[in-house]
Amino acid sequence: PTLPSLNFTPSQVASVCQTLEDSGEIDRLARFLWSLPINPSALDSFNQHESVLRCRAIVAFHQGNFRELYHLLENYRFTKDSHGKLQAMWLEAHYQEAEKLRGRPLGPVDKYRVRKKFPLPPTIWDGEQKTHCFKERTRNLLREWYLQDPYPNPQKKRELAAATGLTPTQVGNWFKNRRQRDRAAAAKNSVNGSISTTMDDDDDDDELMLD
Repeated sequence: PTLPSLNFTPSQVASVCQTLEDSGEIDRLARFLWSLPINPSALDSFNQHESVLRCRAIVAFHQGNFRELYHLLENYRFTKDSHGKLQAMWLEAHYQEAEKLRGRPLGPVDKYRVRKKFPLPPTIWDGEQKTHCFKERTRNLLREWYLQDPYPNPQKKRELAAATGLTPTQVGNWFKNRRQRDRAAAAKNSVNGSISTTMDDDDDDDELMLD
């Protein structure tokens, strides 16, 4: 059964939405939103509350209604507290659409290209990512791929080069240096009897000349 809502004030609707969102009851949340009045004045009053807009986006995402999701995220501004969840849905929706189009799971390079093609709208992004320079984004992509395959073949090197703006030689040098550094770290760990990782080192791209 749907929850009665005709006599709810906008603040009460927002409170119910927040409660259902926090409980993770997406199906019940969807039924509640469906039960709300659809006349323009009522919708406008409900949409004044961020929790209502956020819940509408959550329901649209879980129902696979990505067009509605994109419309909400692009046309309403959200506060920073909502950014993380909404950014994740924006990216995941685009990933799923790209996978359906390609007919296969996306790899790191594919996801990088999707993020580049569909950047976060300013309504769910406060600009902090501007502090992450091209060099940092490139390093993160290379690290992500390295965790999957530390020995990329020539085709993968070309794909990474195209995605990062590097040359295939620069990509190859980065992987070679990373493997050497990890082997050295492994040898040191075997002597010291400790385990550590070098994946967070910031000096692993000295020869890439990314700037």
